[in-house]
Parts: sequence; structure tokens; C-alpha cells
Amino acid sequence: MKKRVITGAVYVAVFVALILLKWLTPGGWGSLGFDALFCAISVIGCIELLNAFKVVAFPQRVVCIAYCSVIVPLYVVMEIMAPASGVFAALLCTGVYALILAIFWWTKFGESNLKGFLLSLFAMGYCGVLSCVLSAVNHLRENSVAAILLMFFVIMITDSAALIFGVLFKKWLPYKLAPKISPNKTIIGGIGGLLGGMVAAIAAYYLYVWLGGYIGTPLAYTGSIPAVVAFLLIGFVTAIFDQAGDLFESGIKRKCGIKDMSNLLPGHGGMLDRFDSMLFSGPIILLSFALMLL
Repeated sequence: MKKRVITGAVYVAVFVALILLKWLTPGGWGSLGFDALFCAISVIGCIELLNAFKVVAFPQRVVCIAYCSVIVPLYVVMEIMAPASGVFAALLCTGVYALILAIFWWTKFGESNLKGFLLSLFAMGYCGVLSCVLSAVNHLRENSVAAILLMFFVIMITDSAALIFGVLFKKWLPYKLAPKISPNKTIIGGIGGLLGGMVAAIAAYYLYVWLGGYIGTPLAYTGSIPAVVAFLLIGFVTAIFDQAGDLFESGIKRKCGIKDMSNLLPGHGGMLDRFDSMLFSGPIILLSFALMLL
């Protein structure tokens, strides 16, 4: 628990430093700090996942890791050079690397096979594509700081609230959420996570509005419902996907017969153990903030 608390404190400190860098640095260059984090999630997460699978041949592993190393920087560079071109570049890159994997499988290069091909494609999508989505959130043309702030707030508070509710009420409400995947998770813990996510979303909204008034970055919002209600709804849905992402990775680890993806982060496990929820939440945040401007 001591290691977990220390690692968690470092995580929060890094987030605060990155959000301040992004918010206070003109020209968008402050966003590169988060891009570096998302690139690390892509690459290290891919390595962890392939190590868990164990059966992917070396050539397929190299292609998969190379893709996850390239996809986020490529998207960011293209977005900076020519806004709205990052998606096309990322899709083209994905197609090229998928084709290389298919050729390796077809020719059985270096013992490449169909199972390795499919698992490599999965790792590319789970680690590479979803990390690229996080960078897309980071480079939203409007409200990118608010989106990042909301995402991190909801994920941190959802996980903490789920744990606290589970510990406090497990004795009286011991019903399991997904006993075959994660026996320690309870339904009451999941409900606590949802409540925590909504509270975190409201806190993120008022913090952004308050600080934005000083920094000169007001929220750009043209929706038909109050902005705080929009944040609340986004927080609720994000909290659902947050917990779904956690269960999804727990299922992978159970299938692979491991407890943690790695020992990279003391008390938390590996990179994917810490950021699995964020990978699932990214698409929800991106879609929600795109719709907020309609």
C-alpha cells in the first residue's frame, strides 16, 4: 500500500505539471508533454501486452512495437503541420503496418503465423490506436485543456471511489460485479465509481471555469443544455467505460495467467495496469467534446 500511495502521488504530480505546461504555454507546444506520455503508453503497453501473449513471433513483435512507436508522433506532427491531417496519416500508417504483418504471416517469415498476426493487430489497436485517440483529445481545436482535465479527474476519482465504496460496503452488499474476471470487484464498488466519476466531472468543470477566468481560456460551448450538465453526463459515461476498461484488461490477464502486466510502476503493476481505463475512456471524451460544439 505504501508503494501504491507513493506511485499514485508521483502520478498526480506529473499530471499537474503536464496540465500546467499545456495550459500556460502558448502556441500549443505545451501539449507535447501529454503526447510524450501517450506515446509511452503506446510503446510500453504494447511490449507488456506482447510479453503477456508469449506466442507472437519475433518479426511480428518488431513490426507491432515499431507501429506503436510511430503512430502517436506521426499523428502529432501531422496535426501541427496541417490540422485535420493527422487522422489520414494515422490510418495510412496503420494500413501499411497491417500489410507488413499480413505478408509476414502469409510467407511464415521468422515463424510468423495467423495467431501471431491476429494478436499483433489487437495490440496495435489496443495500445497504438487508442493512445493515438488520447493525443487527438490533447489536440482538440477547442476545449482540449478542459477535455484532458475532465478525463484525468474522472479516471482518478472513479477508481478511488470504487475502491472506497467496495471496502466500506462490501460486508453488507457483497454482490460481485464480474466474479469470473475480477473476483474482488463488487457492484456497490461499481456504483461508487459512477458517483465518483460524476462528482469529478463537476469538479473539473468548475475548476476549469474558475482558472480559465484568470488565464483567459473560457470554455467554448454552444450546446442546448447547461455546460455543467454536459460535463456531468460525460463524466457518467466515462466512468462506465473507465470500469469497463479495467475489467477488459483483467480478462486479458486472467486469460494469460498473470497478475500484473509488469512491475514498472510499484504498487500498480505495469503501464497498462495504470492506464487501461484511460485507453477505453479516450474515445468517449473525444466524441463528447466534438459533440459539445454542435
